[in-house]
Amino acid sequence: MQLLTPSQLESLLPFPVLIDGLERAFAGRHHTPLRHHHDYIIPGEEEQGALLLMPAWDDGAFFGVKLVAVSPHNRRQGRSTIQGVYTLFETKTGAPILQLDAKALTNLRTAAASALASRFLSRPDSRTLLMVGTGALAPYLIRAHASVRPITTVLIWGRSPEKAEAVVKSLENARYSLTPVHQLPPAVLDADIISCATSSPEPLVLGQWLQPGQHLDLVGSFKPNMREADDEAIRRATVYVDTMEGARKETGDIVAPIRNGALRPEDIPGDLFSLCRQEVIGRQHPEEITLFKSVGHALEDLAAARLAWQIWNDGIME
Repeated sequence: MQLLTPSQLESLLPFPVLIDGLERAFAGRHHTPLRHHHDYIIPGEEEQGALLLMPAWDDGAFFGVKLVAVSPHNRRQGRSTIQGVYTLFETKTGAPILQLDAKALTNLRTAAASALASRFLSRPDSRTLLMVGTGALAPYLIRAHASVRPITTVLIWGRSPEKAEAVVKSLENARYSLTPVHQLPPAVLDADIISCATSSPEPLVLGQWLQPGQHLDLVGSFKPNMREADDEAIRRATVYVDTMEGARKETGDIVAPIRNGALRPEDIPGDLFSLCRQEVIGRQHPEEITLFKSVGHALEDLAAARLAWQIWNDGIME
């Protein structure tokens, strides 16, 4: 079984390659049961941990599963809240052939999924990106969005100014400027694309701040008691999700508005499957406000791992 380090995985999967690979995967045929989500008690901690099991397989060549533990208290110890592994198997023999760090894989494929949605939903001339959140996903989301749109300005907001500065330093480049911002409302007003990756239990982006033509990318909320945007944002936007089944069960950004009457399930025109299969169009006009809610999907892991395996082997054979 081949083991790939996070740096090897990133070098094999630059965002343009990975985003194209995800688009092919969502347009194809795969089997992805709804992920298992189990909360467990962490001794001495108020907040529970979460164990996620995410299996997927295609119609013949590969299957895989990601095992992830989300440990919120790790932040206080300077450790990642996400720990886990992904294992890719060969279907014909059942043999495990590749193992990857789950955090690195999750960061890459999650950011790529948001950028894939942005291809369909954000304005093609989007130049200003606001990143809400300064955690591990923030640099990946910035790079991914900038790979599909002509981003020239990146604004970064977080509760910790020091962490926002750290993100700026980690991404310094000649293509786009990076600026930490201290006030969220005016930053929202200035942005073409707003990407959120936080663990907030309460909405951070309010619908009253949104402007015509904006695209809102919500990544952080993966439980029903977590939210990054309020009901007014949901009412004003055309809402798309990564998967219909997962989004309507797992995230407060969709579950709560449906419960409150701000959103009906039938008002969601499509997900990444229908967008990639060209069953729905995506953005309809320049002034439309679009919203994409991602909760994560096992197909994204399988597609990324399979692509890394294939590229790795092509490189060996060359």
